[in-house]
Amino acid sequence: MLQGLTCSCGAVAAGDAWACAKRGSDDQDHVLRLPMPEWSVDDTSRQPFVRYRRMLRSWVEAEDDEWFVAEVGRLDDAVAEVDGHGFEVTPCSEALIGERSITVKNETGNVSGSHKARHTFGLMLHLLVRERRAGGAADRPLLAVASCGNAAVAAAVVAAAARWPITVYVPVVAEEAVVDRLRELGATVEFCPRIDGEEGDPSYHRFREAVGAGAVPFGCQGPDNGYTIDGGRTLGYELAEQAPDTDRVYVQVGGGALAASVAQGMAVGGSPAALMAVQTEGCAPLARAWQRTAELGGLDEARRQRSAVMRPWTPAPFSAATGILDDETYDWAAVAEAMAATGGHPVVVPEPVVAEACEAGRAATGINVSPTGSAGLAGLLCDDPPSEANPAVLFTGAQR
Repeated sequence: MLQGLTCSCGAVAAGDAWACAKRGSDDQDHVLRLPMPEWSVDDTSRQPFVRYRRMLRSWVEAEDDEWFVAEVGRLDDAVAEVDGHGFEVTPCSEALIGERSITVKNETGNVSGSHKARHTFGLMLHLLVRERRAGGAADRPLLAVASCGNAAVAAAVVAAAARWPITVYVPVVAEEAVVDRLRELGATVEFCPRIDGEEGDPSYHRFREAVGAGAVPFGCQGPDNGYTIDGGRTLGYELAEQAPDTDRVYVQVGGGALAASVAQGMAVGGSPAALMAVQTEGCAPLARAWQRTAELGGLDEARRQRSAVMRPWTPAPFSAATGILDDETYDWAAVAEAMAATGGHPVVVPEPVVAEACEAGRAATGINVSPTGSAGLAGLLCDDPPSEANPAVLFTGAQR
């Protein structure tokens, strides 16, 4: 039997664990870490979970290449029936924005309209691998996710494709169109109001309660499910192939799994890109944690004092980039580690620049990107790298 993943605290998890058993028992940061694979690409496929399969932990655990490729195909076909199309390598091209040439990786046409389905498709592959190893389908555990937008829809699309029950925990301000889509997909929707005296996102708290009761964490937070990075890294693999000369990549950060995934995928691909983690003035817990980490003397000590470094943002987060208003950057340590390793840094964007970047990005590319999806570009505009730089941004979500 394969050994479980190693947590950032040093503990080795049970082989079937999604998270470290010590999570929540102390003030230390606990995140299961995927091994860094060797670069391996199947050039015959444009389906990312086939093209990069030998770098997926789910492929390693399946121990059967023929079955794995067939299972990816079956699940991808089912996703296409639910959402109109399956997964393909997404476009990457140069755009002139202002007077600067910028590499734009366009995820707005991906499954469910954002990059989030990469994470949930990857998680579903793990569930199917484990189901096969257990001898077939039994009573399937409930899936749970906390989100007000793209992550919720992505999780519900993949769950519907696999015919797996899912409950989505959303704030009371969730958009009506998102809630309607979740219900169309067969998800159970639970509204979560803020509670006096309770810090942090109430949707996330209710999600954690559900996981504690036995639900599978089916979202995009690494501390809850270390395997969510597996599918997310395919985005970094693609960018490493498509834009190998990129020297810095500006990534919008909410919970942090996107930035952690992209940085790891690009590192496996040998990319020299520095990670620039972008948040808005209305919610910048990562930038605060970055400064506090330096004051504590480094990341090792900061991981041991999580509450002194990463705590819920107050007052209530606000920005037009609603998809990155996570009260906490759950994967903060992985993002901080990647920034330190690559020479990157956080970028905090004033609210007017969020709208400016979205308008400029749409005008230059014709892409119907949302303010959340173009927030990385806002970071680039604020950071203003040297003229000789080769920056890249991710357009991660369509305007619904």
